[in-house]
Amino acid sequence: MCGICGFTGTSQDSTIQKMTDAIKHRGPDDCGYYKDDNITLGFRRLSFLDLGEGSQPMFNEDRSIVILFNGEIYNFGHLRDSLIKNGHRFATKSDTEVILHLYEDYKEKLLDHLRGMFAFVIYEINTGKIFAARDFFGIKPFYYTEVNGEFVFASEIKAITHYPGFEKQVNHNALANYLTFQYSALEETFFENVYKLMPGHYLTYHNGKLLTQKYYTVDFVPQNKPLEQSVDEIDKIIGDSIDYHKVSDVEIGSFLSSGVDSSLLAARFGGKKTFTVGFDYEDYNEIDYAQTLSQKHGLTNYSKVITTKEYWEQLPNIQYHMDEPLADASAIALYFVSQIAKDHVKGVISGEGADEFFGGYNIYKEPSALKPIRWLPMPLRKVLAGIAKKAPGFKGRNYIIRGSQTLEQRFIGNAKIFTQEERSKVLKNKGKVSVDDVTAPIYKQAQKYDDITKMQFLDIHLWLVGDILLKADKMSMAHSLEVRVPYVDKEVFDVARTLPTNHRVYKKSTKFAFRQSAEKYLNKSVADKKKLGFPVPIRIWLKEEKYYSKVKAAFASSGQFFNTDELIKLLEQHKSGKVDNSRKIWTVYMFLVWYEQYFK
Repeated sequence: MCGICGFTGTSQDSTIQKMTDAIKHRGPDDCGYYKDDNITLGFRRLSFLDLGEGSQPMFNEDRSIVILFNGEIYNFGHLRDSLIKNGHRFATKSDTEVILHLYEDYKEKLLDHLRGMFAFVIYEINTGKIFAARDFFGIKPFYYTEVNGEFVFASEIKAITHYPGFEKQVNHNALANYLTFQYSALEETFFENVYKLMPGHYLTYHNGKLLTQKYYTVDFVPQNKPLEQSVDEIDKIIGDSIDYHKVSDVEIGSFLSSGVDSSLLAARFGGKKTFTVGFDYEDYNEIDYAQTLSQKHGLTNYSKVITTKEYWEQLPNIQYHMDEPLADASAIALYFVSQIAKDHVKGVISGEGADEFFGGYNIYKEPSALKPIRWLPMPLRKVLAGIAKKAPGFKGRNYIIRGSQTLEQRFIGNAKIFTQEERSKVLKNKGKVSVDDVTAPIYKQAQKYDDITKMQFLDIHLWLVGDILLKADKMSMAHSLEVRVPYVDKEVFDVARTLPTNHRVYKKSTKFAFRQSAEKYLNKSVADKKKLGFPVPIRIWLKEEKYYSKVKAAFASSGQFFNTDELIKLLEQHKSGKVDNSRKIWTVYMFLVWYEQYFK
């Protein structure tokens, strides 16, 4: 795992050094540079494969092309053997050199051959052409911008901010949508004119012209097959993916919560160490479970109880490492569990992606739950919803309201913090990008699917990359720890995409076929365990005077962006117990913490 950065044109050597220093946490083991009259490249290395010879930037045989690579190519051994048969000569045993030689043979079509997680840049020294690509689902980050006619890129935005002439400005479109989604949901980032290369895309930059192109499309093609076949296919492909993700020259451990996803990986992976964190509150601690499961499978569990004081003290550091504000409170838990793990291993496997691919979120049961009310004509449902909205204490109120909405109206992903109307009340600059502007193009691509599959499709394009994979990368890299995600694998998705909908979500069960597959390795009670997410006691903390006052002070001085009276009202309502506004409060507060780090 590594950090990469660079820019076209010329600049003082100190520029690339500042940029690589800003992402040193991504690669503390080594650094490297390349510079000519047209480009400057910088690299930070976290060694996993070919520890002695895998340094970068790396060249092909005749030194006509050079590469910077962040990630892991899990099928590189097979690709290497094939390339050698085709006459290529290798100077190293690294996966990086495999990409170089594939580019020589296939150019951009090399991406069709890769299995792994990656963000890389290839520079053709003779032509001046830049080719960059990001993996299929967005496991590894890649950011870019243009400053005074020059192309600038990096694994993290904080490196780009060190480029001379770059002006930091808050993107109000990103802020407005963040208040609804709780993460940066746009291709634009929170920094004006800085963009993400989207998952499954590559870009070229040549003679001052920047082009982006999609090379991988997420597509569900459900097949009519018996449940036993689905269970068997899932079992085999997960085992296959785990085997590929084991390949390393250093020790790898496992993150472990109480959920079926991480439990299954820990039970099947064959590593020796697991890592868990919890809080000193009832119902907010999974450590006992993790220790019991680890002991059963002959693993050593390392755990930590995060104190409230530690949690709040690290918030500025965490938002700095995140690059863009993220209001998912579980990101902080990932920061601490990575901190524990890095003292024992250089990498871990983690369970991200199983919910999106196999249908694991409880909200995916909603289309079935709403079937009774959907028998009523939509005009009648809307009348009932209007009555329900005026009766706050009415039992079933939310059911009726959601039943009067289309899927596109009610579901924007696993988080919906502020509605468009609510965010208009608190924001001074409303932005020019609506929620529909974000979700409608994705729903348009998914129009052939049933409602459950549409929800998964939307989550893979927004929630998975914008929240789940982002925090996994940034929080682990903050501690120079590599996280591998065996479920977020192209071959795994090729199985998941063919599952009938009722093998994903069936009656009251999510991940139906996946859980049956897990029963071969876990107790039924674990395999069937309800999806919880990572519990964090924010709603409790925000009622405590110390943290209530801290947030209130931040809200009171946020007039540059917000109508502070509206924010204080949210806080007061929460403290008094009238309404649970904890997620709204936390979303705004995380933005303010992030802003403090990057602009003050």
